Amino acid sequence: MKVLYLTLIVFITDQASKLAVKGFSIPFLDFNWVGMDYGQSINVIGTFFRITFVENPGMAFGLDVGVTQKLFLSIFTIFATFGILYYLYKSRERDFALRLGLSLILAGALGNMIDRIFYGVIFDYAPLMYGRVVDFIQVEFWDFTLFGHTYETWPIFNVADSAVSVGVAVILLFHREKAKEEKLNMSATSNSIDSTISESINTTENGEDNNREKI
Repeated sequence: MKVLYLTLIVFITDQASKLAVKGFSIPFLDFNWVGMDYGQSINVIGTFFRITFVENPGMAFGLDVGVTQKLFLSIFTIFATFGILYYLYKSRERDFALRLGLSLILAGALGNMIDRIFYGVIFDYAPLMYGRVVDFIQVEFWDFTLFGHTYETWPIFNVADSAVSVGVAVILLFHREKAKEEKLNMSATSNSIDSTISESINTTENGEDNNREKI
Protein backbone atom coordinates (compact mmCIF):
# COMPACT_ATOMS: atom_id res chain seq x y z
CA MET A 1 0.00 0.00 0.00
CA LYS A 2 1.83 3.06 -1.28
CA VAL A 3 -0.22 5.43 0.92
CA LEU A 4 1.75 4.08 3.89
CA TYR A 5 4.76 6.01 2.57
CA LEU A 6 2.75 9.16 3.24
CA THR A 7 1.94 7.85 6.72
CA LEU A 8 5.65 7.34 7.39
CA ILE A 9 6.62 10.79 6.07
CA VAL A 10 3.97 12.58 8.15
CA PHE A 11 4.85 10.51 11.24
CA ILE A 12 8.57 11.34 10.95
CA THR A 13 7.77 15.02 10.35
CA ASP A 14 5.55 15.08 13.42
CA GLN A 15 8.12 13.47 15.72
CA ALA A 16 11.04 15.51 14.33
CA SER A 17 9.16 18.79 14.83
CA LYS A 18 8.20 17.83 18.39
CA LEU A 19 11.77 16.92 19.29
CA ALA A 20 13.06 20.13 17.69
CA VAL A 21 10.72 22.15 19.91
CA LYS A 22 11.11 20.13 23.11
CA GLY A 23 14.81 19.38 22.77
CA PHE A 24 16.54 16.03 23.20
CA SER A 25 19.92 14.44 23.78
CA ILE A 26 21.74 11.34 22.54
CA PRO A 27 24.27 10.55 25.28
CA PHE A 28 26.36 7.95 23.45
CA LEU A 29 26.88 10.44 20.61
CA ASP A 30 27.47 13.28 23.06
CA PHE A 31 24.73 15.20 21.23
CA ASN A 32 22.39 17.64 22.91
CA TRP A 33 19.72 19.71 21.15
CA VAL A 34 18.41 22.55 23.27
CA GLY A 35 14.77 23.13 22.45
CA MET A 36 12.43 25.89 23.53
CA ASP A 37 11.58 26.78 27.11
CA TYR A 38 8.15 25.63 28.19
CA GLY A 39 5.65 28.34 27.31
CA GLN A 40 8.12 30.16 25.06
CA SER A 41 6.58 31.65 21.92
CA ILE A 42 8.20 32.66 18.63
CA ASN A 43 6.33 34.86 16.16
CA VAL A 44 6.26 33.48 12.61
CA ILE A 45 3.60 35.69 11.01
CA GLY A 46 3.19 38.47 13.53
CA THR A 47 1.03 37.30 16.41
CA PHE A 48 -1.35 35.50 14.05
CA PHE A 49 0.87 32.42 13.63
CA ARG A 50 3.35 31.49 16.35
CA ILE A 51 5.42 28.56 17.55
CA THR A 52 4.50 28.14 21.21
CA PHE A 53 5.79 25.18 23.22
CA VAL A 54 3.23 23.54 25.52
CA GLU A 55 2.40 19.98 26.49
CA ASN A 56 -1.08 18.50 26.58
CA PRO A 57 -1.57 15.99 29.41
CA GLY A 58 -5.08 15.04 28.34
CA MET A 59 -7.34 15.05 25.34
CA ALA A 60 -7.76 17.32 22.35
CA PHE A 61 -8.25 21.08 22.98
CA GLY A 62 -6.19 20.79 26.18
CA LEU A 63 -8.97 19.04 28.12
CA ASP A 64 -7.37 17.47 31.18
CA VAL A 65 -8.28 14.01 32.45
CA GLY A 66 -7.66 12.05 35.63
CA VAL A 67 -4.99 9.39 36.13
CA THR A 68 -7.32 6.47 35.39
CA GLN A 69 -8.82 8.21 32.37
CA LYS A 70 -5.33 9.03 31.07
CA LEU A 71 -4.35 5.34 31.19
CA PHE A 72 -7.58 4.44 29.40
CA LEU A 73 -6.91 7.16 26.81
CA SER A 74 -3.43 5.76 26.11
CA ILE A 75 -4.75 2.19 25.78
CA PHE A 76 -7.63 3.37 23.60
CA THR A 77 -5.14 5.22 21.36
CA ILE A 78 -3.19 1.98 20.84
CA PHE A 79 -6.27 -0.02 19.86
CA ALA A 80 -7.59 2.81 17.69
CA THR A 81 -4.27 3.05 15.83
CA PHE A 82 -4.17 -0.66 15.06
CA GLY A 83 -7.85 -0.52 14.14
CA ILE A 84 -7.18 2.22 11.59
CA LEU A 85 -4.23 0.24 10.20
CA TYR A 86 -6.40 -2.87 9.83
CA TYR A 87 -9.21 -0.92 8.15
CA LEU A 88 -6.68 0.68 5.80
CA TYR A 89 -5.47 -2.80 4.84
CA LYS A 90 -9.04 -3.98 4.27
CA SER A 91 -9.67 -0.89 2.12
CA ARG A 92 -6.60 -1.38 -0.09
CA GLU A 93 -8.83 -1.93 -3.15
CA ARG A 94 -11.11 1.01 -2.38
CA ASP A 95 -10.93 4.49 -3.91
CA PHE A 96 -7.82 6.62 -3.39
CA ALA A 97 -9.57 9.33 -1.35
CA LEU A 98 -10.53 6.87 1.37
CA ARG A 99 -7.03 5.36 1.52
CA LEU A 100 -5.40 8.80 1.53
CA GLY A 101 -7.61 10.02 4.36
CA LEU A 102 -7.01 6.88 6.42
CA SER A 103 -3.24 7.10 5.89
CA LEU A 104 -3.22 10.67 7.26
CA ILE A 105 -5.40 9.73 10.24
CA LEU A 106 -3.10 6.78 10.94
CA ALA A 107 -0.02 9.04 10.86
CA GLY A 108 -1.63 11.43 13.33
CA ALA A 109 -2.74 8.65 15.65
CA LEU A 110 0.76 7.12 15.62
CA GLY A 111 2.42 10.47 16.29
CA ASN A 112 0.37 11.31 19.37
CA MET A 113 0.43 7.69 20.56
CA ILE A 114 4.23 7.81 20.82
CA ASP A 115 4.00 10.93 22.99
CA ARG A 116 1.40 9.46 25.34
CA ILE A 117 3.09 6.08 25.74
CA PHE A 118 6.83 6.77 25.63
CA TYR A 119 7.62 10.46 26.20
CA GLY A 120 7.18 10.23 29.95
CA VAL A 121 9.85 7.51 30.10
CA ILE A 122 12.13 9.00 27.42
CA PHE A 123 12.20 12.42 29.10
CA ASP A 124 12.02 10.98 32.61
CA TYR A 125 8.97 12.75 33.97
CA ALA A 126 6.28 10.01 34.07
CA PRO A 127 5.86 6.22 33.81
CA LEU A 128 4.95 4.36 30.63
CA MET A 129 1.51 5.32 29.24
CA TYR A 130 1.42 8.64 31.11
CA GLY A 131 3.32 10.93 28.75
CA ARG A 132 2.18 14.33 27.55
CA VAL A 133 1.57 15.29 23.91
CA VAL A 134 3.87 18.05 22.62
CA ASP A 135 1.98 20.91 20.95
CA PHE A 136 3.51 23.99 19.36
CA ILE A 137 1.43 25.40 16.48
CA GLN A 138 -0.58 28.41 17.62
CA VAL A 139 -3.00 30.30 15.39
CA GLU A 140 -4.93 33.32 16.62
CA PHE A 141 -8.70 32.99 16.27
CA TRP A 142 -11.79 34.66 17.62
CA ASP A 143 -12.84 33.78 21.18
CA PHE A 144 -15.10 30.75 21.52
CA THR A 145 -16.40 28.40 24.21
CA LEU A 146 -16.20 24.61 23.92
CA PHE A 147 -17.06 21.99 26.57
CA GLY A 148 -17.36 24.73 29.17
CA HIS A 149 -13.93 26.22 28.40
CA THR A 150 -13.51 29.66 26.85
CA TYR A 151 -10.58 29.97 24.43
CA GLU A 152 -9.02 33.31 23.49
CA THR A 153 -6.94 31.62 20.79
CA TRP A 154 -7.28 28.42 18.80
CA PRO A 155 -5.97 25.53 20.98
CA ILE A 156 -2.29 24.90 20.29
CA PHE A 157 -1.80 21.76 18.17
CA ASN A 158 0.85 19.77 16.30
CA VAL A 159 1.52 18.08 12.96
CA ALA A 160 -0.24 14.88 14.06
CA ASP A 161 -3.42 16.79 14.92
CA SER A 162 -3.29 18.51 11.53
CA ALA A 163 -2.90 15.16 9.75
CA VAL A 164 -5.98 13.75 11.49
CA SER A 165 -8.06 16.83 10.65
CA VAL A 166 -6.99 16.83 6.98
CA GLY A 167 -7.56 13.07 6.74
CA VAL A 168 -11.11 13.35 8.06
CA ALA A 169 -11.81 16.26 5.69
CA VAL A 170 -10.52 14.28 2.69
CA ILE A 171 -12.78 11.35 3.52
CA LEU A 172 -15.84 13.53 4.13
CA LEU A 173 -15.37 15.64 1.00
CA PHE A 174 -13.92 13.35 -1.64
CA HIS A 175 -14.85 9.83 -0.54
CA ARG A 176 -18.46 10.90 -0.04
CA GLU A 177 -18.51 12.34 -3.57
CA LYS A 178 -17.01 9.10 -4.87
CA ALA A 179 -19.66 7.09 -3.03
CA LYS A 180 -22.41 9.27 -4.53
CA GLU A 181 -20.92 8.81 -7.99
CA GLU A 182 -20.75 5.03 -7.54
CA LYS A 183 -24.34 5.03 -6.30
CA LEU A 184 -25.47 6.99 -9.36
CA ASN A 185 -23.55 4.63 -11.65
CA MET A 186 -25.13 1.62 -9.95
CA SER A 187 -28.55 3.23 -10.30
CA ALA A 188 -27.94 3.96 -13.98
CA THR A 189 -26.70 0.40 -14.55
CA SER A 190 -29.74 -0.99 -12.74
CA ASN A 191 -32.08 1.17 -14.82
CA SER A 192 -30.29 0.04 -17.99
CA ILE A 193 -30.67 -3.61 -17.01
CA ASP A 194 -34.34 -3.09 -16.15
CA SER A 195 -34.86 -1.36 -19.49
CA THR A 196 -33.12 -4.21 -21.36
CA ILE A 197 -35.21 -6.80 -19.55
CA SER A 198 -38.40 -4.86 -20.29
CA GLU A 199 -37.49 -4.60 -23.98
CA SER A 200 -36.73 -8.32 -24.08
CA ILE A 201 -40.06 -9.12 -22.49
CA ASN A 202 -41.92 -6.81 -24.87
CA THR A 203 -40.11 -8.32 -27.87
CA THR A 204 -40.98 -11.82 -26.70
CA GLU A 205 -44.62 -10.91 -26.12
CA ASN A 206 -44.87 -9.23 -29.54
CA GLY A 207 -43.36 -12.30 -31.17
CA GLU A 208 -45.86 -14.56 -29.44
CA ASP A 209 -48.75 -12.30 -30.53
CA ASN A 210 -47.55 -12.43 -34.16
CA ASN A 211 -47.33 -16.18 -34.03
CA ARG A 212 -50.88 -16.40 -32.74
CA GLU A 213 -52.14 -14.17 -35.55
CA LYS A 214 -50.47 -16.36 -38.14
CA ILE A 215 -52.06 -19.41 -36.64
